[in-house]
Amino acid sequence: MSKMHIKTGDNVVILSGRDRGEKGKVLAVSPKEGKVIVEKLNIVSKHVKPRKMGEQGGIVKAESAIYACKVQVVCPNCGKPTRIAHNVNNDGTKTRRERICKKCGAAL
Repeated sequence: MSKMHIKTGDNVVILSGRDRGEKGKVLAVSPKEGKVIVEKLNIVSKHVKPRKMGEQGGIVKAESAIYACKVQVVCPNCGKPTRIAHNVNNDGTKTRRERICKKCGAAL
């Protein structure tokens, strides 16, 4: 999976899993794996070993990656989870692709 419908900074809602229905902001996108990391959601406990002398080890809570197909972008205009459409504008020299909401047609 190389192309993704989600970009860093998008507000998304989780569709399935223990955090179903929660909204958050996308921190990182990994197109090669087809996964995204959402802020303060899908929290897992990691056991961290101290690497340097005097460094503290222990259990650290961190956000884990979630498959991009399990999240959906929230439209800033209508506030609903939506699929993304692309509107192609051909204004003379350049062709621009604009991301729009499938439900209300507003630009994302």
